[in-house]
Amino acid sequence: MKLLNVSWPAVVLIAGLFVQAPNPQSPQRQPIDVSKLGPRAGQRVPDFSLKDQAGKTWTLQSIMGPKGAMLVFVRSADW
Repeated sequence: MKLLNVSWPAVVLIAGLFVQAPNPQSPQRQPIDVSKLGPRAGQRVPDFSLKDQAGKTWTLQSIMGPKGAMLVFVRSADW
């Protein structure tokens, strides 16, 4: 019975290695050049208008304060 208790973790570990092994038949992904996706840090942001969760429209000018504005985009892992 003790041998059975020891062998289950080994089976799970080995199965996990096979699941994580790369598939040579799967197509390779092309790298994405993220420098072309949007403005860089410190670069001026183009004017925009977006709606919040309450339906109110916000523009760059409406959120701009006397010292400017800082935009933070957060990608949630809970989708």
